[in-house]
Amino acid sequence: MRGMKTTPAARHTLARLPRFASLDPHDLDARVNTLLDEHRERLTALTAQPDDATWDSVMAPLEAMDDALQQLFGPFSHLHGVADSEALRAVYNDCLAAITTYSSELAQHAGLAACYRHVRDGAEYATLPPARGKVIDNALRDFRLGGIDLPPAAQARVKTLKVELARLATRFEENVLDATQAFRLNIRDESRLAGLPEGVKALARQNAERADEPGWTLTLDFPCFQPAMAHLDDRELRHALYEAYATRASDAGPLAGSHDNGEVMREILTRRQALARELGYADYAELSLVTKMAPSTDAVIDFLRELAARARPAGERELAELRAFAARELGLETLEAWDVGWAAEKLRKQRYDLSQEDLRPYFPVAHVIDGMLAVAARVFGVRFERIEDVETWHPEVTFHAIVDDDDAPIGFFYLDLYARERKRPGAWMDECLVRWQHGDSRQLPVAYLVCNFTPTVAGRPSLLTHDEVTTLFHEFGHGLHHMLTRIDRPAVAGINGVPWDAVELPSQFLENWCWEREALDLISAHHEHGEPLPDALFERLLETRRFQAAMQTLRQVEFALFDFRLHREFDDDTDVQALLDSVRAEVAVVTPPPWNRFQHSFAHIFAGGYAAGYYSYKWAEVLAADAFARFEEDGVFNTVTGRAFRETILENGGAEDAMALFKRFRGREPRIDALLRQAGLDA
Repeated sequence: MRGMKTTPAARHTLARLPRFASLDPHDLDARVNTLLDEHRERLTALTAQPDDATWDSVMAPLEAMDDALQQLFGPFSHLHGVADSEALRAVYNDCLAAITTYSSELAQHAGLAACYRHVRDGAEYATLPPARGKVIDNALRDFRLGGIDLPPAAQARVKTLKVELARLATRFEENVLDATQAFRLNIRDESRLAGLPEGVKALARQNAERADEPGWTLTLDFPCFQPAMAHLDDRELRHALYEAYATRASDAGPLAGSHDNGEVMREILTRRQALARELGYADYAELSLVTKMAPSTDAVIDFLRELAARARPAGERELAELRAFAARELGLETLEAWDVGWAAEKLRKQRYDLSQEDLRPYFPVAHVIDGMLAVAARVFGVRFERIEDVETWHPEVTFHAIVDDDDAPIGFFYLDLYARERKRPGAWMDECLVRWQHGDSRQLPVAYLVCNFTPTVAGRPSLLTHDEVTTLFHEFGHGLHHMLTRIDRPAVAGINGVPWDAVELPSQFLENWCWEREALDLISAHHEHGEPLPDALFERLLETRRFQAAMQTLRQVEFALFDFRLHREFDDDTDVQALLDSVRAEVAVVTPPPWNRFQHSFAHIFAGGYAAGYYSYKWAEVLAADAFARFEEDGVFNTVTGRAFRETILENGGAEDAMALFKRFRGREPRIDALLRQAGLDA
């Protein structure tokens, strides 16, 4: 490890990394249940005398118990997303149910709540460091949300609802994965692949060869599906791919009824509303805001509708322009949903003489990674080292350290970049280990950074589009939030304890460097001759930033408003499709066909953490654009400004109020102006 100090914290952390090769799920459920029973016994002893409770006697042991459970189950939970199998899936679901039951018991543990209240109301509370005080405040809030004040029968219902919701969320996600991977479109006539980028064609060839099929096989995995929809000239094939993708896990499309999430959605929504009402809230949307920045459900609706009102006129102009172009230049009298991406790419190419595929040769993965790390190093005053001989779950996964200016490591991350079978679609950051001071030992944070880029195929290097570069920066922003924390209490370290509508601030903030000349000189290098992105391409790239920005804004508002209204209005009589249609009528300019079943694969809200919270992307985008505006004023590589963002936003995690941290960095409350300017909606 070049120049990196092997500190006690680094040694301790590396020794605690998962040993993936030896992970065996066959008796995991037994081990998890044994550990949970031990924890229950320990809780009984810890909470026997609430009036004697202190941080050291109750809260510190609880942190150790949480860590033991994470050490046992966390690696398997990660594998469920990146290397799923039938054997793992079955035991994972059993364990998840047991852990959710245990978590509900904690949330309703009267003795434990009494211990927290005693510390909060006692003399010790005033002497605690702020992070410990925040842990206690959050815990008491979560006790209320867990039903601690409810009678026993209602508590039992809350516990049952949470267990069922965890099971249903996993089922929803598995249905989406299975439906995505069940569809394959084999093409034997190469002429039908006209327009498809060579790298994607090679991937399709590889897909066919691996299945012992002739020709080329198109799939719904994003590295194949997205470029096919943008470049494939054969309209019939685009239609087939779009229909399969838009009807995944539903009652429609080529796999109708297979892995259908229709009833799963209703069961999830019914239980969420029941949970909210058991806890005394009008609906699940109101419940969700208890832990967020937004002050009320009306404020969220108003925020989204204001954005829609600002974007709708421009969005209508953009769509009219696209339709006219498609009719005039492409011979399409009617612009269908499966034509929009393709026609938009043609228009982008004509107007700016630039497409995402033109940019791909300048973004080979290896150089992009080096450049991204160089950008972060300059902005935040850190450096990075790759560490060999760390066990991973796949040969393509790498492991890295983030090192401070004193050469001491402050965090680590795994990097898993490529799409493959049995890997969940999308891109995400997740926690492997959280920063934690326990006794004389400090555990440093470790992140999982996961993407689904096109792998190296037939000797051709993996090349990214600029959109994919932006995705990588987005997830790395989450990773930096996790890894740069200086908070030693896991419950509020890194992204933990951060309101969900503020957690996207660092990720969206970091995306801005993908549009800066100085940064692109570090990120880009042609895979053949090594030259950075030429000025002419850069200028055209900048011009495309606002290309159809209003349509993109309206698409995000559509998703967010659907999510929020669904969780505010749902009852037994709600027609989910009709509600989505009404949202589209209100804010969308592109209306999909009636058989579109987008909601059936909307995993963000049905299997992820964004239920009644998808608006968080736009909410945090306001924060991110306004925060970056200070860099625009001071210089994008201004070290003083970079240090200020690191010390206020990134290092404090969830230990302080999110608005207070933003105001400390920006000197005022956030304003929407910067976001509107970025999107060209400020006129």
